[in-house]
Amino acid sequence: MFPTSCLLCLRPLQSKLPALSLSGPRLTPCPGAQAEVHVSVPPLVEVLQGELITLDCTPREHPEHYVLEWFLVDASGSRHHLASVEPQGSELLRTVHSSRGRSPPYKLDSKGRLEIANAQVGDEWDYVCVVKAGPAGTSEATSSVRVFKTPEATDVIPNKGTLSVMEEFAQEIATCSSPNGNPVPRITWYRNGQRLDVPMEMNPKGYMTSRTVREASGLYSLTSTLYLRVYKEDRDANFHCASHYKLPSGQHGRLDSPNFQLTLHYPTEHVEFWVGSPSTTEGWVREGDAVQLLCQGDGSPSPEYSFFRLQGTQEEQLNVNLRGNLTLEKVHRDQSGVYGCRVEDYDAGEEVQLVKILELHVAYLDPLELSVPEELYVFLNSSRTVVNCSARGLPAPTVRWTKDSVTLADGPVLSLNSVTFDSAGTYTCEASTPTVPLLSRTQSFQLVVQGAPELKPNEIKPVSGSSWMEGDEVMLVCSARGYPEPKLTWSQRGDTPAEPPFEGKGWTSSSLMVKVTSALSQEGVSCDASNIHGEIGHVFHFGSVAPQTAQAGVAVMAVAVSVGLLLLVVAAFYCMRRKGRPGCCRRSEKAAPPSREPEMSHSGSDRPEQTGLLMGGPSGGGRVGSGGFGDEC
Repeated sequence: MFPTSCLLCLRPLQSKLPALSLSGPRLTPCPGAQAEVHVSVPPLVEVLQGELITLDCTPREHPEHYVLEWFLVDASGSRHHLASVEPQGSELLRTVHSSRGRSPPYKLDSKGRLEIANAQVGDEWDYVCVVKAGPAGTSEATSSVRVFKTPEATDVIPNKGTLSVMEEFAQEIATCSSPNGNPVPRITWYRNGQRLDVPMEMNPKGYMTSRTVREASGLYSLTSTLYLRVYKEDRDANFHCASHYKLPSGQHGRLDSPNFQLTLHYPTEHVEFWVGSPSTTEGWVREGDAVQLLCQGDGSPSPEYSFFRLQGTQEEQLNVNLRGNLTLEKVHRDQSGVYGCRVEDYDAGEEVQLVKILELHVAYLDPLELSVPEELYVFLNSSRTVVNCSARGLPAPTVRWTKDSVTLADGPVLSLNSVTFDSAGTYTCEASTPTVPLLSRTQSFQLVVQGAPELKPNEIKPVSGSSWMEGDEVMLVCSARGYPEPKLTWSQRGDTPAEPPFEGKGWTSSSLMVKVTSALSQEGVSCDASNIHGEIGHVFHFGSVAPQTAQAGVAVMAVAVSVGLLLLVVAAFYCMRRKGRPGCCRRSEKAAPPSREPEMSHSGSDRPEQTGLLMGGPSGGGRVGSGGFGDEC
């Protein structure tokens, strides 16, 4: 929009003037005037509530002296003087004459523009700017102010009652409110996100009404009520309303209410009756379970459900409730039969089938019975031992025999032929009902095989080479099985380990540590196993045993060498001890010079005694003695 301008001239007052609130000369157009002034103002100012409004009024010609005045035009067209601006040198003389009780009051900025702070809806008026320029004339222009206010949150109040689909006229659905907005908002209705195009005029299919209220604040509150004819399809529909409002500069906003649903009354058209607890496709349930029978009609509100059991042609009443649920706690086989459910809906059409029946099958399986006790004793190599497993149930169970999780036979009869010790163990009869999961039973018995022992000796091999050596150590192991448990004995004594090796289930073992000798090789070592039914033995043979002579000679030689070395060490030690004596380690001559005798005089009477000892007689003298022990080393 372009700013508006107005060209006016000043005429003398006439005697007949219309009544104006503005005192002074009359402003009339003067097309022939030479002096003129133009004023430019924005014709429309749009703001949001609470914002600042600034109204600008500018004389185009910039006269030397002028007076600018602001007027407010009310609803009746009367003008109210608000403020004036007059140049005083380089500054403007700004005067606010009246704020008409407004808070905050009007203001003039440094450029002479009119400021309206904290805009409210009550500020929506026309504001006139009048410029008086003396000889240049007088001009005025008008600015219209529009204040926008976003409404508060959209609120919807649905009808809390029950709406009947059997009514053939529109019923009240909900009331939608959009309070405190400006300008007046607009309300639309939606079902499942799709806009409802309903008129304002009353009609059987649907319409809406609206009411606008101007609040004391000057804002507007809009209320809209929706009326529709409802159908069964609306039971799950989501409804809501929306408020559409305007904003400055041609923009728009929208506030949606929360979704809501309706409570409808509609008659039953279909009924379903089924077993709710775990069951098979054939309708079998397990004896002892809690069984739920569920009945459901599609009417609203929920009708009464009546449960009964057919006993021939008579109905045995069981329960009446609004839940459509009948629970049979710990159901028994005697409760098999035909059950029925009746929906008590008197608004339903005559063609609707309100009674449904079903047949309940209770599956059961009695404990298994065996034809033998829990422990069955048979003799080794016996045959034609028959065990029967009796299984009674409904539907008919399947039976099989297993041992160590391996299937032995399908059916209730187990035949044991040519019994061995390996046949001993636990045998299990398993009965199950394929059509009813988890319905199964088991029963077991223990087979004990009696007989003379069986013996299993371990193999022995020489420690080194192909033959045994004298003194080799070897561990002998004997394992036996039988019933009663056999006793193991040895013909020789030896070391017995605390934990004999394990040979497998049913076996008992014994071990013996012996040293191989020639005598043991000839006799052998025997292991015997025995119980009340018999005895069995095994002899361990070692064959030829090589003597250990070479090893003995080497040992003797080593001892001799050690003794010789010891004697040499003793002799050397003795020689070193004798080194300090005269004549030690010397050889004596036959005729000793006289001069050497004094050297030996220190021996005194000991010398003949020593000589006699060495020679074995008194006449040997010193020379013979020297000759007999000439080298003591």
